[in-house]
Amino acid sequence: MLLQALAIPLRHLSTLLLCAALAAPAPATALDRLDFSLQGEENKTLLKRLRGASLLRTAKREGIDDPQDLFSTALADYRRLVETLYALGYYSGIVHIRIDGREAALIPPLSPPRAISQIEVSIDPGKPFRFGEVDIAPLARGTQLPEDFRTGERARAATIIDAASGAVASWRDAGHAKARVKTQDLQADHANQTLTARIGLAPGPQVRFGDLILSGNTKVRSERIRRIAGLPTGEVFSPDALDKTANRLRRTGTFRSVAVTEADDLGPDNRMDIGLALVDEKPRRFGAGIELSNFEGLAVSGFWMHRNFLGGAERLRIEGEISGIAGESSGVDYDLGARIERPAAFGADTVGFAYFDMASLDERDYSADTVTAGIGATRIFSDHLQGSVEFALSYSETNDVYGARDFTLASLPISLQWDRRDDILNATRGQYIDARLTPFAGLNGEASGAQLKFDSRIYRRMDSEGRLVLAGRLQLGSVVGTALSRTAPTYLFYSGGGGTVRGQPYQSLAVDVGPGRIGGRSFAGLSAEARAKLTDRISIVGFADAGYIGRESFYDGSGNWHSGAGLGVRYDTSVGPIRLDVATPLSGDTGEGVQVYIGIGQAF
Repeated sequence: MLLQALAIPLRHLSTLLLCAALAAPAPATALDRLDFSLQGEENKTLLKRLRGASLLRTAKREGIDDPQDLFSTALADYRRLVETLYALGYYSGIVHIRIDGREAALIPPLSPPRAISQIEVSIDPGKPFRFGEVDIAPLARGTQLPEDFRTGERARAATIIDAASGAVASWRDAGHAKARVKTQDLQADHANQTLTARIGLAPGPQVRFGDLILSGNTKVRSERIRRIAGLPTGEVFSPDALDKTANRLRRTGTFRSVAVTEADDLGPDNRMDIGLALVDEKPRRFGAGIELSNFEGLAVSGFWMHRNFLGGAERLRIEGEISGIAGESSGVDYDLGARIERPAAFGADTVGFAYFDMASLDERDYSADTVTAGIGATRIFSDHLQGSVEFALSYSETNDVYGARDFTLASLPISLQWDRRDDILNATRGQYIDARLTPFAGLNGEASGAQLKFDSRIYRRMDSEGRLVLAGRLQLGSVVGTALSRTAPTYLFYSGGGGTVRGQPYQSLAVDVGPGRIGGRSFAGLSAEARAKLTDRISIVGFADAGYIGRESFYDGSGNWHSGAGLGVRYDTSVGPIRLDVATPLSGDTGEGVQVYIGIGQAF
């Protein structure tokens, strides 16, 4: 088939772009004389792309051998291969597909071959075309066209698509929701191997948001949906604002499907209504988790959640945990809590919450029975940044090296989280930062002060497929304003165990105060991992951790360090990797022997 294209409609070029995306190298298979050849100048990369795009190659790889199916596939392959040539900038190609020596395009469709033993695909791509005159107009202010959409550059179809779609997107960003391609003039000059591209745009009027039109199957009240969505009715149209509307609803976890559509026609004053179709998730969910360490013992946790508790997308979550079962370092700890969240409590991007928690801790150096109640709000600043502030009251009965004491405290926890990880369950690139400040005041003669916590994690792919990942973590902690002897033990820091230093026993590093031990007022933790995939699901991990505990509020070198290292195995599942780590101490006198950790999810 000879391609002599003098005019190429822009509406067909989207198909070409798809072909280019599909033109990836296919695995080699044993072929019954399915041969590919490229005429003219040798170009191994081009031949590889064409072979990868071929429908015949796909059919052969999948074991299709019916003559009628192969004949139909051969006819379809003409178009596929020509489109692939277009996508790569070749507009004068010749494609031959011969079935047992006969050109497939010349075989009568009503008399297909009854048997096929050999198919030969021969392609003469011709010379690559370059852009002659190029023009897109009118353009919105600040429009950035692709750098290779200019005279003299390779005239790839994908470049034209990118230029046209980018120009339309710029008009939409400026509020012209109905911007479109109005005219197109694409001319191929085969004598000079050039392509002229002239595209005319119709920006349309500047549009404002109209009403939110609800549909779908949901039990969430309509007024709550509109409040959560936060559509800026009356404001100038913005694609980003429309995306935020959908993301706010998805973020609640209440809906299985959120579909946002733009009305075809504009209303008075160029207002455009927005359609919103919702489908509810199942309202209830429960789950459980388990972690095992040969020194810390067994930890079992579970939760029950309702996604639409009061009919306004409120989320109620009740959870509990029992840890330290059969542990060598301490007794059994219990924790039971409930938390309710209400989206759009103080604006579309603010979630209000309240919680109640009861905990009984039987640790190596102290015991504490604590009841805490709090209220607060979380503000979503962007897709990657959020912050929260809350007010909490707590009462604790403790017993440690300083004897039996009670603490009645009011606190004002403030936190910021910045999350640029590609996957929160199994990150391979990006960064995560969590910074927390908790001022607290004694209500019954106790000392007042503040606790600071900082947790930073970074992930780097060492290859394009993410088969080798390096991960690092830095943790810092500090208690200021209160002496060690007047600080509630639950606010102090320890090191050792799965969350800090693997290979060292749980909470094995503390401050020696003569008659006994107590947690420190300063903490630093360092962790590094190298994660290497052996198969698509199985990875091995090498890691090293170090931890510091000091008596003073900030690091001054007067405290003690310890460290550990080991190897681990990960098995990827849909809920995160199953983790097995085996570690041993490297430095410090806080532990000896081998520690084993089993759980779900990466260590960090």
